[in-house]
Amino acid sequence: MEGFKNIPELYGSMVFRDNVMREKLPKDIYKALKKTIETGIPLTLEVANAVATAMKDWAIEKGATHYTHWFQPMTGITAEKHDSFIEPADGGSVVLEFSGKALIKGESDASSFPSGGLRATFEARGYTAWDPTSYAFVKESTLYIPTAFCSYGGETLDKKTPLIRSMAVIGDVALRILHLFGKTDVTSVTTTAGPEQEYFLVSEDLWRRRPDLMMCGRTLFGAKPSKGQELDDHYFGAIKPKIKSFMSDLDLELWKLGIAAKTEHNEAAPAQHELAPIFSTTNIACDHNQLTMEMMKKIAHRHGMVCLLHEKPFEGISGSGKHNNWSLSTNQGKNIFKPGDSPEENIKFLIFLIAVITAVDEYADLLRASVASAGNDCRLGGHEAPPAVISFFLGDELTAILESFEHKSPYAKKNRVIMDVGATVIPTFQKDTTDRNRTSPFAFTGNKFEFRMLGSSASIADTNIVLNTAVAEVLGRIADRLEGAEDVQLEAIKIIREYYAAHKRVIFNGNGYSQDWEEEAARRGLPNYRSSADAIPCLLAEKNVKLFEKHGIYSEAELHSRCDIMLENYCKVLRIEAVTMIDVAKRMIIPAIIKYTDMLSSAALSRSKLSLAPLRAEL
Repeated sequence: MEGFKNIPELYGSMVFRDNVMREKLPKDIYKALKKTIETGIPLTLEVANAVATAMKDWAIEKGATHYTHWFQPMTGITAEKHDSFIEPADGGSVVLEFSGKALIKGESDASSFPSGGLRATFEARGYTAWDPTSYAFVKESTLYIPTAFCSYGGETLDKKTPLIRSMAVIGDVALRILHLFGKTDVTSVTTTAGPEQEYFLVSEDLWRRRPDLMMCGRTLFGAKPSKGQELDDHYFGAIKPKIKSFMSDLDLELWKLGIAAKTEHNEAAPAQHELAPIFSTTNIACDHNQLTMEMMKKIAHRHGMVCLLHEKPFEGISGSGKHNNWSLSTNQGKNIFKPGDSPEENIKFLIFLIAVITAVDEYADLLRASVASAGNDCRLGGHEAPPAVISFFLGDELTAILESFEHKSPYAKKNRVIMDVGATVIPTFQKDTTDRNRTSPFAFTGNKFEFRMLGSSASIADTNIVLNTAVAEVLGRIADRLEGAEDVQLEAIKIIREYYAAHKRVIFNGNGYSQDWEEEAARRGLPNYRSSADAIPCLLAEKNVKLFEKHGIYSEAELHSRCDIMLENYCKVLRIEAVTMIDVAKRMIIPAIIKYTDMLSSAALSRSKLSLAPLRAEL
């Protein structure tokens, strides 16, 4: 554990981050690169060459011999192709080179990745393009360059490109709103995310004995254990030494890569655990979550274990999800969703809040589709998982505030309660004004929103693309009204009142696990897509196609391709599980039954011979 002696020095040591760029790059080059990162202005080739040379020299110092354009195709995992830095030189020798052109653009086989019909087999050329907003890093002797991935015809073939587009769209419209409320010193707004990652750890020896776990990530046959989750003794329980050793190694590797792994604990189910990071910009959070899942699997193997990221690997106990914590932040580091001391007077906060409520109601089908997978179908609606119907937890205080707006009645502010647990040695503290609701798929949790429907293995890109775009659409309508109003504050109050009345059906502060809520949701007209086969086609609904095309996130053809890919993958997973079930039944279960019946038959014959022996002797 040598690396833990100086964590600040260790943290980000394998990342070509801002302080490294400031040190390694000439001042004019550094300023040009920062301008590109902050404003999106394209880099000149001169700047790209200087950055590439500095990046290569730094990576070689860290032990790198190769580089790769690292991207996120529509497989749900990452992809990489490694090239060495060597170039031929005179006399049969080599030199180490890396050009600006190689940094900015790479090439890959676009037809070999899922494209949903956008690319035919003979149309193979695709491009990877450097994303300078996400830092390069060194891992396993290779310089990793985060990139976007597109086809020769310009169609997006990855999850990062539309995510970055959606971030730009919501950032622009949020800036319009802030300026209307007098926040003219704010120059940019970005979305932030902090995905909590749940996972299972099982013995590798036991895992190898189970073809269903190996092939499908979950048990297809099995029996309920004598002790499962009944005693609730695993959640937040003492972490076993072997698991703690795994977590410590995982922290070490993640910290080297600049991933702010913060919180770790035992989850509710036996062998289940959770890791939560500190918030970061959404596209970087997406990169970091992909690296986290990869590292979990690799490091588990070092410890003689296997990390299962299936949404429901074992029946009868909690499944694994990924809680997507989402917010908006200004370039000054201010969280737009952090209420002031008097939230009922904070019109700006309530305008952004009502925009999110409206977006969740209007585009609930898209949010459900964004988390659709065969594995997640096994989890949603199960033990300790949100139902497939989407509702919004707001809390009693904010609900009461919005009710007062709708009915034009005064709001009676509640005084903060001091908690006294009755033991003088324990300090008193202020009680929060509202409780938490762990049964809600979409909850406001004080200064951010937590979308709890994502499956453990999912990329957070899909959900954040939908969330960014849907909220941007609503904020755009609000901005149009405010810009045409004589009094922004009065118009904002009208908007809050109207939007709340129109969309309060999605707000539910009760028990989302109950059957009563599902019936109530149906009466309210809220959609309930129980299976992915029902949810995925929502991508092609007319209103959703218009949404994405209007904001330049996806073309209709790109939406069709994503719908096809998701449905095809859904069918493939079910087929693999079915074939595996047949194989396990034929090779393991039926032979075991035959062996057992042979044993019983042999025992019965032996007993019958013993009982007949005395009779034969008498005769």
